[in-house]
Amino acid sequence: MSDNLHRRDIWGDDPEERDASEVVAEIAAVDPQSARRWHDHPAVVPFKVVGRFIAKNGRRIAITIVGAVVLLAGLALLVLPGPGWLLIFVGLSILGTEYVWAQRMLRVAKEQANKAKDKVLRRKQAKEDRRNDSSADGPDVS
Repeated sequence: MSDNLHRRDIWGDDPEERDASEVVAEIAAVDPQSARRWHDHPAVVPFKVVGRFIAKNGRRIAITIVGAVVLLAGLALLVLPGPGWLLIFVGLSILGTEYVWAQRMLRVAKEQANKAKDKVLRRKQAKEDRRNDSSADGPDVS
């Protein structure tokens, strides 16, 4: 016994559990309101958790859904006729309000678009310069 008592002191073992069904029945007889309500049933609790999650994060969920739909529409319009790149930028902008990865992708996409724009403008300018040089150097037919 002293060994068992000593072990409880060292390891902090709890005393043996007692059956509480009699106490629960007594409380239920005295106070019927304390009986479990239907919404506290273990089968309902997961739905309550999901409901709370949606209530707390509804804005983020809505932004995610709208941004994903716009982004997917933009991807589809890359191969179909329509403003695909515009919708991709809009979708990433919407997602970027909630997600850092979307902000990074949008920044990279903007940089690539600016590089492509500069390249096209340089080619156009070079083509105009060649046309102006060839017309200035050509024979004068007056």
